Amino acid sequence: MALENNQIENSNNDNDEISLKELIIKIKNWASFLINKWKIILLISLIGGMIGFLVATNRKPIYTAVLTFAMDEDKGGGGGGLSGAIGLASSLGLDLGGGGTSGGAFAASNLAELMKSQYIIEKVLLEPIQINGDNISLAEYYIRFNNLRENWKNKTNLKNIQFNIGADRSKFKLQQDSILHFLHKKLTSPDNLIIQQKDKKVSILTIEVTSKDELFSKIFCETLAAQTTNFYVETKSKKARNNTNILQNQADSIKNELNNSISLVASETDNVYNLNPSLNIKGAPSKKRQINVTANVEVLKQIMIQLELSKINLRKETPLIQIIDHPILPLKKDKLSRLVSTIIGGLSTSFIYIFILAINIFYKKIMK
Repeated sequence: MALENNQIENSNNDNDEISLKELIIKIKNWASFLINKWKIILLISLIGGMIGFLVATNRKPIYTAVLTFAMDEDKGGGGGGLSGAIGLASSLGLDLGGGGTSGGAFAASNLAELMKSQYIIEKVLLEPIQINGDNISLAEYYIRFNNLRENWKNKTNLKNIQFNIGADRSKFKLQQDSILHFLHKKLTSPDNLIIQQKDKKVSILTIEVTSKDELFSKIFCETLAAQTTNFYVETKSKKARNNTNILQNQADSIKNELNNSISLVASETDNVYNLNPSLNIKGAPSKKRQINVTANVEVLKQIMIQLELSKINLRKETPLIQIIDHPILPLKKDKLSRLVSTIIGGLSTSFIYIFILAINIFYKKIMK
């Protein structure tokens, strides 16, 4: 039994030695084969290196604009006197805003999606800018520096499309809508636009815009922040602003009525000056006018209180968005290194050639 075990172990050792020898022999054969092909491999590597060099030379640099802003909202519940005032106004049929709950659809974490929306991107693209003394829209500038009209030469329905300043968006043609949709999809791709909140506990967001044109990256980044801020602030404080406007109109109306009533009281008083005590009936119109004045004064007091409370609530409901860092020229430039591109091109083509040789040899062995 021991003899059989020794024979098996010797046999395994011989197989291991044979396998190792075969591996060494194959490596030597491959090395010898590649050495014989060194001229072709070198030539292909040089060609690949030249291709890499040309790619790096002709590739335009990529510019990245970065803007950081912070949001500051009043997250309190309004507390104390303000809550009581809001309750009093509600009993009179006026909505001065609930209790100052923040967040919702326009929380900081959702602003990224708002910025990428079709509505906001279109407003940014239709924003007028001045380039070399020429007033054009941002969409028109993007089309020009990307030479898109060169690609539209053979498309008669697109080559004459313009995005003029002040154009009515509701009257755009189908082709204009299609182009804006294409630009929206292009500009909101992860390669061109990144919006992120660094920390969920802090309402600080960063916008990164990348494009082939340095000026476009800067303008698009700043305009995107501005349009989003305007839309956000207007929407967030819309209810409070409407209530303030209503109260202001009511206050103005009552003031006018009060002034008219005071003038009429003075006129009636002049008419009954030194009135005979036996003719008191003639003094009734003056007293009625005085009652109207007193009533209007009381109503005006209540309206003015509500108006001031509404203004306080409007300031409370209006969020503050503060720009922290602006994109400053010159922007960060990402340029492909010619040396790196040449090395990568040379190595890639040589590896591809060697791989093809290996596949060819393996195929020939199979077919034998």
